[in-house]
Amino acid sequence: QFELVESGGGLVQPGGSLRLSCESSLSAFSDYYVAWYRQPPGKPRALVVGMTSGGATTYDDSVKGRFTISRDNAKNTVYLQMDNLRSEDTGVYYCNLYPPHQAYWGHGTQVTVSS
Repeated sequence: QFELVESGGGLVQPGGSLRLSCESSLSAFSDYYVAWYRQPPGKPRALVVGMTSGGATTYDDSVKGRFTISRDNAKNTVYLQMDNLRSEDTGVYYCNLYPPHQAYWGHGTQVTVSS
């Protein structure tokens, strides 16, 4: 069964950085359009950034210039480098394909930005 497992979240002060990881058990992982999603407290889950199999990226305006997505196809892993974090970045972060597959949602990883 295909799984996506997120890790790397935590508590960080405003202006700090975190690096999230998403490990996949999907074969031919490099062929997929992958994405990170975020669910702030009390709000619906939304796309943060996506990366095609060719490496093209799409960022939500709220994270442009601060977040960077990357992937290591040899490790079947997607990363999200988050810099200059703000309180509004707080939420549970998930990875999935794009468009997302309902069956592939994992537990996510909690990111809390607070002083």
